[in-house]
This record gives sequence, structure tokens and C-alpha cells, in this order.
Amino acid sequence: MGGASEDLEAAARLFDEAAEELYQAAAHCRTAATHMREGEVPRGAAHAWAAFGHVEVAGEGLRDQARLHARKSNP
Repeated sequence: MGGASEDLEAAARLFDEAAEELYQAAAHCRTAATHMREGEVPRGAAHAWAAFGHVEVAGEGLRDQARLHARKSNP
């Protein structure tokens, strides 16, 4: 695989990883909602924080990709 192809594959993996993190975040949000409806606030809050963590991990990867894009793009 050439340099450009390797860069594209790395970008594709990053997007796959971000998608998985966001999928997990959505699942935690649904679980948090269920717990909150049942009055289980500590459990709901724990899942809400887990969701936020997954969003942060996804965001870090996407920010890395954006910085790489900024370095390589021409104004």
C-alpha cells in the first residue's frame, strides 16, 4: 500500500473507531434514560458520564483528524 492509501486507510479506521464510540455513547444514553425513569439516579448518572466519556474519545480522534487535515490542506 502506498503512502496516500495508508493515510486514507488510517483515516477510515479513525472514522470507524469514532462511530463505535458514538454508538456506545448512544447505548449509555438509552440506559441512563431508563434508570432515570425508574428513579435510579446514581445508576443513570453513571451511564450518563460513561456516554460523555465515549463522546470525548470520539471527539479526540476526530480533532486529531481535523488537525492532520489542516496541516495538509492548502488555503
